[in-house]
Amino acid sequence: MKTCILLLVLCCGNLAAQDRAQINWLSWQELDSALVTKPKKTLVFFHADWCAYCKKIDRVVFTKPEVIQKLNTDYYAVRMDVETTDSIHFDGKTFTNTQALTRRNGVHDLALLLGTRPKKSFSLPVTLILNEDFTIEKRIFNYYTSALLLGFLEY
Repeated sequence: MKTCILLLVLCCGNLAAQDRAQINWLSWQELDSALVTKPKKTLVFFHADWCAYCKKIDRVVFTKPEVIQKLNTDYYAVRMDVETTDSIHFDGKTFTNTQALTRRNGVHDLALLLGTRPKKSFSLPVTLILNEDFTIEKRIFNYYTSALLLGFLEY
């Protein structure tokens, strides 16, 4: 009887630990320090509270164990609310949300810099995959599945 209870506790503990696994999201400042210490590929996910596809990516893609493991092992990951009014210090520069002063749902300057396509207005979701030199390898401007993301990450 004690053995059965012990096995049950161990199995449930393992399941609970798997449920708690999540992506180690970094702030821009933490990323800046990490890239100096140990260059590594980076995934940047731009989102907003009103973006339905962003929420779906969060809920469906970023909760998959294989995605979590790949990102935590091989990448630095940064997520950014594009409407933040925080000043972001990165790579020796300070970025702000200048649109917030004049527009409802203003997009932060850093998101505009990294996530805008030529001749198109900024739209979400936007995911960037950057190499160790912080050069953009891939820009993804729509919803994707975990299988597609894993394919992009193997790039």
